[in-house]
Amino acid sequence: MIEDESEKGARRKKDHILRETIVNDFKKGEIGDSLRRDFKELYRFYIDPETQKRLDTYPRVKRFIFASWYLLKSLILRLNPARRFLLLLSIIFFFWGNAQWNTGNYSITIDASPLSYILLLLVLMLEIKDKLLAHDELRIGRTVQKALLPEENPTLAGWSVWMFTRPANDVGGDLVDYINLDEKRLGLALGDVAGKGLGAALLMSKLQSTLRAIAPDQKSLSELGQRINLIFCRDSLPNKFATLVYMELMENSGKIRLLNAGHLPPLVLRGGNVEELPHGAPALGLIKTSKFEEHEIELGPGDLLVTYSDGVTEARNERDEFYGDQRLKTLIGKSVGISPERVGERILAEVDAFVGEAPRSDDLSMVVIKRWS
Repeated sequence: MIEDESEKGARRKKDHILRETIVNDFKKGEIGDSLRRDFKELYRFYIDPETQKRLDTYPRVKRFIFASWYLLKSLILRLNPARRFLLLLSIIFFFWGNAQWNTGNYSITIDASPLSYILLLLVLMLEIKDKLLAHDELRIGRTVQKALLPEENPTLAGWSVWMFTRPANDVGGDLVDYINLDEKRLGLALGDVAGKGLGAALLMSKLQSTLRAIAPDQKSLSELGQRINLIFCRDSLPNKFATLVYMELMENSGKIRLLNAGHLPPLVLRGGNVEELPHGAPALGLIKTSKFEEHEIELGPGDLLVTYSDGVTEARNERDEFYGDQRLKTLIGKSVGISPERVGERILAEVDAFVGEAPRSDDLSMVVIKRWS
């Protein structure tokens, strides 16, 4: 079959992209750092925390040998039966080396090493294929999730609001949303479903739809919490729960009605002092008979309220240190006279600088509110 000029051009373009990609990888000089991060992630993913602690007590050589064994064992157990068989066969061929058969006047010698590499490559290709398919599905899920979340910050006379959410993976379990209850009232929500990834994202959508459906008709936030809790207890999975901070703002008023269902207490900046609001009721979906309380606070002109998920304070750097509550409170204490958007961006920048090259450990979300008059 004769290849036409357009096909030749497309093939040359693909070859050029491959060469350019490989050359750029070496030019950037990030291969060593990337490999170190990848090995750390492998270690954390395949080896459970209890085994990691035990390995840390071993001498370096012994730790390397045992860690290699645990990694290989965990990898084999996670494969499906067919791929597990191919991998074990690859390992056998690798150590087998040369096989020799004598049949009368003939001697046949076969080097099994190339077959070992071919089988290993086949397993790798199958695993990468699954990963790419799953990645495409998650990308579509992320597109749907973004469409469900607000595209812009809400507006209400006398207030300024900044909202932000960033998943640790393609999709996340944090909820950041607002509801225009009427012309003079605004509802704000920040929720956090236990876990992360696709399962948490689906439950987050459940929480969002439930909140949007019943919040506008509820006069009491304590009753709102009880209704959402009963729905989550009925429809959620065992050991799955969600925390939620829901707030209602009034136009040109400093009063905030607030419901906290198991979430981290919001922080209030008054002058240069940072106050932590009281802890709320249990999380949603744990106990059917849980009681929830409505709280009311009042912000003066210039006061600031910051609600955040644990992805902020529990962000970890490469030394496994947490960003922590104190760093956040110190930064907020230096934010007098700054817009909510600027406050949120400063928190985000400091957390990212603290984390550095370490992988994101959790979804990160914030709602920052400021009263102007």
